[in-house]
Amino acid sequence: MAFTKKHKNVMLAQYEEWLQKSQAVFFITYQKMTMKEIDELRAKARDTGSEIHVVKNTLLTKAFESIGVKDVEPFEGSTLAGFAFTDPPALAKVFKDSFKKTEVFEVKSGYLGSKVLNKTQIEALAELPPMPVMRATLLGTIMAPASKLVRTLAEPARGLAAVVKAYSEQAPAAG
Repeated sequence: MAFTKKHKNVMLAQYEEWLQKSQAVFFITYQKMTMKEIDELRAKARDTGSEIHVVKNTLLTKAFESIGVKDVEPFEGSTLAGFAFTDPPALAKVFKDSFKKTEVFEVKSGYLGSKVLNKTQIEALAELPPMPVMRATLLGTIMAPASKLVRTLAEPARGLAAVVKAYSEQAPAAG
């Protein structure tokens, strides 16, 4: 389908906006995918705060160059781009899990910020735990010394309270 110059400029502006808003972008081939499979992949991506779009390779390359990413490798074949706006590992996991189920597409490459990622690096990114789990782990690590200090400071008072309680329970039995 031929696009007019005006339509191409609109698409280029949209690509630039997606690239600027996203923390990571992953590219896959989709020649063998059915529309149903693409829609399922898009739904899973939406659940992670990401979007998946079919893109024009030359316009995407120009969009990368216009936002300041140099030495963009040319894209070949049909490209489906996943834009991770909030959680890059979650989108990488969606791609990896979908590939395990269908094996009809292949991850080409990606960008994390302005750093180029290959297929192996994207798979490694997919192995990271989800963002809420990472936050909880970090918070637990930070909170551990503080909670230990509070327990240590409260222990003498707890011990004294236990002695007083035991003494008060013995007093009525003796009297």
